[in-house]
Amino acid sequence: MQHFTYKKMDGITALKASFTDFKYKKHAHQEYAFGVTLKGIQHYHLDGNLQLSHQNGIMFFNPEQVHDGMAYNREGLEYVMLYVDPPLLLEAIQKREMISFEKPILYNNSLKHHILNLSHAILTEENSALCNELFLHLTDCLVAQDFNSSMKMDSFIIKKAKEIIHSHVEDVLKIEDICQELQLTTFQLIRLFKKHTGITPYQYFLNCKVGRAKSIIEQTGDIYAGVAQCGFVDLPHLNKHFKSIFGITAFEYVSIIKNSG
Repeated sequence: MQHFTYKKMDGITALKASFTDFKYKKHAHQEYAFGVTLKGIQHYHLDGNLQLSHQNGIMFFNPEQVHDGMAYNREGLEYVMLYVDPPLLLEAIQKREMISFEKPILYNNSLKHHILNLSHAILTEENSALCNELFLHLTDCLVAQDFNSSMKMDSFIIKKAKEIIHSHVEDVLKIEDICQELQLTTFQLIRLFKKHTGITPYQYFLNCKVGRAKSIIEQTGDIYAGVAQCGFVDLPHLNKHFKSIFGITAFEYVSIIKNSG
């Protein structure tokens, strides 16, 4: 059994998911993510450490934090998640620099209440004025949580490698070109990148391609534009990688976008 519902509103995407045997591959999001486990136990690795979010557990993911995800047992899993664009969150909490949430899981009834209220409002397509009010209630509650005012930055090499990858998402990844610019061997780059991010440069490259394709689909409603502009071989190729990160295929996602419009 697998069920994934996505809805988007002005810089925030809400997801309600339930599944038993589905497994997310290692990936990272550009957004901040806050979720609540509604049923079962969320089993995932974050920064190389095993995390278990039980019922009512609130999960925090900072941008670029690599994680996977699955149900802990045959009972399955049900949860909601909010993905918030970083500039929107920083504006709401009146911060200029990126912040980093230190605790990956909390149990807090007030915070849970605000996440559930906002996710429900977005998923049921309430008006944007109400959603904005609920978002501010949530961010007011988030300010009381434990975070650092300056997010841990990548080393210069990893930051530069990511910039190169982002600038060539529509092309075939050429590790040797990155290595030449950074004056590293292929093995040095792979080891260093995986040490800092938890995934290889190629896995990160695929993750960026899928993320770019998702943005294109949202902007144009054209799934084949996502395929063509991001260098996927064909639609099944995009669908395969899209599903491993978002739980549904790109074809299913474009249907959701069109129906919600």
